[in-house]
Amino acid sequence: MAYTIALVEDDERLRANYSQALKRQGYHVESYSGRSEAQAAFARQLPDLAILDIMLGEEMEGGFELCREIRKASPTLPIIFLTARDSDLDKVSGLRLGAWDYLTKNTTTLDFLPVRIATLFKMMEVLKGNSPQEEKVIHSGSLRLQEQRKEVFWKDAPLNLTLTEFWLLLSLVQHPGHVKSHAQLMEAASVVVTNNAIAAHIRRIREKFRELDPQFDCIRAEYGMGYRWVE
Repeated sequence: MAYTIALVEDDERLRANYSQALKRQGYHVESYSGRSEAQAAFARQLPDLAILDIMLGEEMEGGFELCREIRKASPTLPIIFLTARDSDLDKVSGLRLGAWDYLTKNTTTLDFLPVRIATLFKMMEVLKGNSPQEEKVIHSGSLRLQEQRKEVFWKDAPLNLTLTEFWLLLSLVQHPGHVKSHAQLMEAASVVVTNNAIAAHIRRIREKFRELDPQFDCIRAEYGMGYRWVE
């Protein structure tokens, strides 16, 4: 079932553009132009994630007020502020009110916003799905990867990866021998970066494996295509 995202934005053009970008990714979007309209809807049913502007019509801090109301109803619902206000004071205020993220309109593209939201939903899924009964373990040669716990072992020694590195490795080891393009790896890690940045991440993953095993050679580069995991 698709996640429901509530978008509270008083600019009609921006509201339409954001809604369209999110709907293209398969989300169900409920959009509102003001605080009172959104509050009435949230009283009936909360969304899975809320995106809030701070200035809503004549209310200079309408988004902050709405965030407080959401937090009273749910201490864990993901909230993103998406606003033109970029001062550190506003950012600190938003995060202290319980927002999971604070994005500014001048730096957040229609391509980046869905990726950032997908990352937050992945985090939610991890938090909800970490019971031992649901733990998914992938074995590939000397590798053991515990998906829900985000733990990786090589020859029973723990490998300390960042979250981005973990998603990249998972994408490779799920289908050993299959080439993953830069675009596929970018999607798996929920990041929007250059090919060079993906290459840098892969290089760092290799280095971490070789700190445990100097003979490690399971991640192969395929020129012009991407990377593959070889058992």
